[in-house]
Amino acid sequence: MPSPEIVVAKPDYWEEAVAHLMRRDRILKKIIPQHGDTWLTKRSTPFVTLARAILGQQISTKAADSLWERFLDTVGRRPTPAGVLDVGLAGLREAGLPQRKCEYVQDLATHFAERRVHPEKWTSMDDESVVSELVAIRGIGRWTAEMFLIFHLQRPDVLPLDDLGLLKAISLHYFSGEPVSRFEAREVSSAWQPWRTVATWYLWRSLESNPVQD
Repeated sequence: MPSPEIVVAKPDYWEEAVAHLMRRDRILKKIIPQHGDTWLTKRSTPFVTLARAILGQQISTKAADSLWERFLDTVGRRPTPAGVLDVGLAGLREAGLPQRKCEYVQDLATHFAERRVHPEKWTSMDDESVVSELVAIRGIGRWTAEMFLIFHLQRPDVLPLDDLGLLKAISLHYFSGEPVSRFEAREVSSAWQPWRTVATWYLWRSLESNPVQD
């Protein structure tokens, strides 16, 4: 779920989390040093982060990037709720965006414009409260909400059990490539608390050097 503006500062908990994970998990002890010069980076504004997540769902990274460029060409390089609503559903469709995703982005813009969501409060709300507010928006399910917790709010202990990449990495590294259940993934993650976001992030990185086929 990339975005045009990225804050590169390391989360203040990162080093503590890395020390914990390397002490508690023999697999992560091997993986983390392979990616020691990178860390979780923050993604853009709440609206832009969520809009890009919606447009990029269930398509390849290349297709998502192309769709996002068409969206920016239509609503402006710094998308806002007002800008999306001004363009309207017809304008988004004319730009070649799929009907359903146009509807979802419009609903997102409406929620922000009418203050049905409260991004200014999200940093002080617990994870489940933020998720509950986000999933009320069309096109945002739990996975998208959890990606927002990880990449925008940088919450330290998110375990996205609906994420196929995480399950692939757990299968590859902990179960010799055998399929894993959500229960098994949760069991593996028990050693990672309270830093499951950081463990998840490094397992995602591990797939870049150890690709797993769908």
